[in-house]
Amino acid sequence: MYLRCFVSIEIPETVKQVIGYLVEILKKRDVDVRWVENKNIHLTLKFLGKTPEKLLPRINESLQKVAISYDPIYIKICKTGVFPNRKYPRVIWVGIEDSETLIRLQSDIENSITLLGFQKEERTFHPHLTIARVRSQRGIQTLINELDNHREKDFGGVEVRSIKLMRSELKPTGAQYYCIYEIPLGRRKDDK
Repeated sequence: MYLRCFVSIEIPETVKQVIGYLVEILKKRDVDVRWVENKNIHLTLKFLGKTPEKLLPRINESLQKVAISYDPIYIKICKTGVFPNRKYPRVIWVGIEDSETLIRLQSDIENSITLLGFQKEERTFHPHLTIARVRSQRGIQTLINELDNHREKDFGGVEVRSIKLMRSELKPTGAQYYCIYEIPLGRRKDDK
């Protein structure tokens, strides 16, 4: 059996609420986008896609080997923008302030997962939280103009203490996410 999986960092409810206030402002624009449910906002480190269920224990082991060498990481959630460009955006996002440690963690996860047969992502990793996906260009410029008003917004800080291997189920009502494994960063006190 196959599962649709990804590796992510959980965002605390307090930060999601602040992002939710922005989304409510943006939703007032007549624009053709699909909003990400507030409860589903997360920082994707690696999208695995179609994953054989029997491979899950090896993925967990691989992620543990990476995570043990990292202490908890502090990240700042700030700024807003679009990918790939302002003329034809496809993704509306809230940013993560540049964190060399976070980028190194993502790279190490990418490399370890590639050893298990998953395809390496060719695009450069730009840490962000997707808040909407653009369906068509209708009204998009008004949305971008409103987004510009929040370009430098600070949504809060997060101490990242773990990473998660998640399962995603696509349903007519939207994606549902379930945690398969939570892997703490750093060596646990009982692992001397």
